[in-house]
Amino acid sequence: MDSITVGFIGFGLIGGSIARALKELNPKNTLLAYHYSKKKPSIGLIGAKEDRILDIITEDLTDFSVCDIIFLCAPVLSNISYLSQLKSIIKSDCIITDVGSVKGNIHKAALELNLDRNFIGGHPMAGSEKTGYESSSSRLLENAYYILSPTDLTPPDRLEFLRSLVVSMSAIPVIINAGEHDDITAAISHVPHIIAAALVNMVKDSDDPEEKMKTLAAGGFKDITRIASSSPVMWQNICLTNTVSIKQFLKLYITSLQDVSDALSSQDASYLFEFFETAGDYRDSLPVKVTGLINRSYEIYLDVIDEAGAIATVATLLATNLISIKNIGIIHNREFEQGVLRIEFYEEGACNKASLLLKKYRYTVYER
Repeated sequence: MDSITVGFIGFGLIGGSIARALKELNPKNTLLAYHYSKKKPSIGLIGAKEDRILDIITEDLTDFSVCDIIFLCAPVLSNISYLSQLKSIIKSDCIITDVGSVKGNIHKAALELNLDRNFIGGHPMAGSEKTGYESSSSRLLENAYYILSPTDLTPPDRLEFLRSLVVSMSAIPVIINAGEHDDITAAISHVPHIIAAALVNMVKDSDDPEEKMKTLAAGGFKDITRIASSSPVMWQNICLTNTVSIKQFLKLYITSLQDVSDALSSQDASYLFEFFETAGDYRDSLPVKVTGLINRSYEIYLDVIDEAGAIATVATLLATNLISIKNIGIIHNREFEQGVLRIEFYEEGACNKASLLLKKYRYTVYER
């Protein structure tokens, strides 16, 4: 692929990871990032410049007039506000895309600004509860789903350019419209984050002065609420921009909780059994099979290079050291997860032994 000029507005975990991937793809790519504050640039921006990932840090958006593509990587509401500022600056064939997990509002704004020939919604389904350029990696997008939502007026050649760019970063492009995207993410991401935060706040508000609940909380509670540690600003923005879809699925969830409450009151044993059985069956049918959230699982995640034999190499290394694997597989939806490859073990000792062994062989290992 020929060298391109790429602009970034917002430069944290996702923006930094995309920038790293693009620079590895072609060191001649010119990357610039916008510094919106008059204060000293952030540690992340300075670090990216020192790492030679960024070529230019600018306080003037007019410098983005040379960009072939611009990634909006700020919080959702901020991304929308930048569209109007960019309209009179960009060249006619520039692609503007975002990385937010809500598409409807920004698509509407692009339409109202007559930018629907330039704008293509984007949502890389990768990341972690950790934030900032310091946590970024060129492999963060590897084998991860990357949703693209074109407008009705998106030129086919621009969509194909962005699709090809996503593929070149080793991600998996999925093309769907904005409305369908927002319903999907509300159901599988946004409502679960609200639930996780609500559970944490319920325990916090119900605990006694000695904090016995906090002290004893482990295993299932930590597993199901881990995502509650994510950025409050980001989730505030998501809730304010995907309100309709979130309310739709939140209402369904509240109804299901009321049904469980009613079953408890009536001691409806058959309903409760079916409730847990159907949930367990569906959970086990997900692409990477895992144990239930309340059952303790022994698992590690690690980064692997996307090349033939990479998984086999890891499996062989563990097998030759007499470490049994329960499950192994690539994770394609890695929002708020780290590590491309997930390995599950039958017991804790094997998990710990595998972690030490893989670290010894220079693998980057993430433990839950």
